[in-house]
Amino acid sequence: MMREQSLRRAAFAVVLLCGSLGAHAALFEDDEARRAILDLRQRVETMRERSTADNEQLRRSLLDLQTQIENMRTDLQKKTGENEELRRAVTELQDKQKLADDRLNQNAPSQVSVDGRDFSADPKEKADFEAALGIFRSGQFPQAQTAFADFVKRYPRSGYNPSALFWLGNAQYATRNYNEAIANFRSMLSLAPDHAKAPEAVLSIANCQIELKDTRAARRTLEDLAKAYPQSEAAQAGRERLARLK
Repeated sequence: MMREQSLRRAAFAVVLLCGSLGAHAALFEDDEARRAILDLRQRVETMRERSTADNEQLRRSLLDLQTQIENMRTDLQKKTGENEELRRAVTELQDKQKLADDRLNQNAPSQVSVDGRDFSADPKEKADFEAALGIFRSGQFPQAQTAFADFVKRYPRSGYNPSALFWLGNAQYATRNYNEAIANFRSMLSLAPDHAKAPEAVLSIANCQIELKDTRAARRTLEDLAKAYPQSEAAQAGRERLARLK
């Protein structure tokens, strides 16, 4: 009986010991799991913090990049505006240069041919001569006289001057200003004795002298005409006129 009780006590003790060891083992396993969970949670939190920091850094980088892009766009727009302004300025300068060239070309002297004589004349000079000649041909002799007299004063070295003096003399003849006509015909002959209208100028001098009743002077002039320009139509007319003089 005593032996059985001792065996029971020993068995119970073993059970208690096993239970205690199991409880300690379970407690150890729970601590390890808890630490593993805490470590995992810490890692997740660290990763989350890093992710948040990385996202914040990425956001700042994106903001910086956006700012740079906006600055570049602003600079580009500014440069585009400057380039456009420069392009307009260049275009304006080119237009002004073209206009200046056109005006220069319009005012540039050109070669003209009048009464068999070739020379250079600027457009205004040519226009003034042609305007005076148009007045003469319209029969407005007083106005033509004024126009040719003004032309000779305005263009003293013009290649048109021999012709201008010739037509001036004719306008004065038409208005009975014979002495002035003789003076201008002689100026024309002195300036250009080989002019195509020189024979006509000599004949016109003789006609003025006839109108002035200076027959002797007219005879000498007609004789000089026949000697100086014997083959001209004016010389033939002068010989006929000389034959009729008394």
